[in-house]
Amino acid sequence: MSETHSSQILLGRQPILGREQQLLAYELLFRGGPVVTGEQTCIADPVQATATVIANTFTGLSADQTLGPYRGYINVDEQFLFSDLIEALPPALVVLEILESVRPTPEVVARCRDLRAQGFSLAIDDVVEVEEAYRPLFELAEIIKVDVLGVDAGRLAALVGQLRPFGKKLLAEKVESAEQVEQCRRLGFELFQGYYFAKPAIIVGKKLEPSQISLLRLLGLVLQDAETSEIENAFKVEPGLTVNMLRLTNSVGNGLTTRITSLRHAITLLGRRQLQRWLQLLIYTNPKSGGKIDNPLLPLAATRGRLLELLAERLQPHSREFADQGFMVGIMSLMPALLDVPMEEILKHLPVAQRVRQALVDQGGLLGQMLQLALATEQTDPEVLADALRRVPGISVEFLENCLHQAFYWANNLGREKVEDA
Repeated sequence: MSETHSSQILLGRQPILGREQQLLAYELLFRGGPVVTGEQTCIADPVQATATVIANTFTGLSADQTLGPYRGYINVDEQFLFSDLIEALPPALVVLEILESVRPTPEVVARCRDLRAQGFSLAIDDVVEVEEAYRPLFELAEIIKVDVLGVDAGRLAALVGQLRPFGKKLLAEKVESAEQVEQCRRLGFELFQGYYFAKPAIIVGKKLEPSQISLLRLLGLVLQDAETSEIENAFKVEPGLTVNMLRLTNSVGNGLTTRITSLRHAITLLGRRQLQRWLQLLIYTNPKSGGKIDNPLLPLAATRGRLLELLAERLQPHSREFADQGFMVGIMSLMPALLDVPMEEILKHLPVAQRVRQALVDQGGLLGQMLQLALATEQTDPEVLADALRRVPGISVEFLENCLHQAFYWANNLGREKVEDA
């Protein structure tokens, strides 16, 4: 039975971080714009698209699958603000993000006041100046989102000074550099959103940490099918990595029914294919964290890896190798951001296949096109998503959305212990 294209919706999510770059929430991206359907491009009604995905997220698919333990920020325009669907949302799990297009009329202010009384948290989006007319909304909001790209760096301090008397949490959005992060920290911002942490910040002469070198060496040993004893010995020089490895492999995201108790047990039970997967994820953990999985890049990289694996299984259903390579491309795509070194330098340590290298360095080939599609789901521009989807024939909107939900759920559960182990 062929898939239909009735809904024309897609859900993405963008991380929201705290001052220590810890993951605190996601902005949920509901797209009702251009989405490719075969030879046609359809424009879905934005409110209907948002309503449908919200219904899927909080009823049919469950918030745990999409959000995990985090809150979801939901964009709200004026039409949706007055929709009855809002009141069906769980107030404890969402933040209603009032878009800049919503004018602060008496009716809008009254509606926001009523939603606050029902327990909802409000955020004001894309603030670049303080207009007197918006004062009632600022007073009702819990969070004020400042568009740092829309404000000159020299004027940002003055804007913060105008906002501070409201006593609200300030969120810096569209942050794209470490310099912006540092400036916003100094000015008292508590929350951060943007691509700064997912963009490679290449530093000439940057050296890998010993634990990172050990992990890349371990991954290389597995790719070369080295002896188990050699792999064990490489782990022993980094005990912190061992703790995190056991925590990851014993997490809900693994799906194993047997608790793994030692490295040799892990190597034996998982097999080399799965061990390779967990080593790729382990690079995003801190060996000094005592097993705590708190790097915000981990769920993002894990989502990409799982998404590309699912797409690969659809495109080449009889090739386990292609699925494994899809997972590797997704996971490794964020390593330059993590390690602050160019991708070419990272790949010097790893004997990866040529099509994996091509995808990671140039976003070329089919794996590269799949990576571009994964990146497009993390952006807000529906045209970018539509263009990326066109270049991966055989993947429908509905199938991509289903894969995203599966990838979100899998990534959300990494590092979370099984119930029987709690």
